[in-house]
Amino acid sequence: MILDAQNLYSDAQALTATAASTNLIDHGSDRNIGIGEPLVVSLTVDVAADFTSANETYQFDLETDDNAAFSSATVVVSRIITAAVLTLGSKHAIPVPPDTRMERFSRINYTLGGTTPTVTVTAALLPQSFLQNEFAYPDGFTIS
Repeated sequence: MILDAQNLYSDAQALTATAASTNLIDHGSDRNIGIGEPLVVSLTVDVAADFTSANETYQFDLETDDNAAFSSATVVVSRIITAAVLTLGSKHAIPVPPDTRMERFSRINYTLGGTTPTVTVTAALLPQSFLQNEFAYPDGFTIS
């Protein structure tokens, strides 16, 4: 899949504690991104989640705010994904609700809990159709 850097929240972001995505999306102004083609926050796991203590938790929140500092962030959609399914290479889609009004900026807030939570993810805002018929090819192949 080809990812647009302007719609990328995290690019192989290593997480060991609660943190915001390394990137935010500037929508230019307040707008309704929930009309037209359905959107999703696409999460790809680059390094599997730790769940050795069996108490690790992983929550993903799409947030919006009128300022880049996110001083008064609003959660648009939230999803808890169990550690057992956050395996290497797994993909997860968090649907953006229809008729979603966003403020100028959006980001992902990762809330990790438990004894030793760790996971590395790539997250992007994509049209839902981009995930249909997606196939990942292995790295390190040679074209001759």
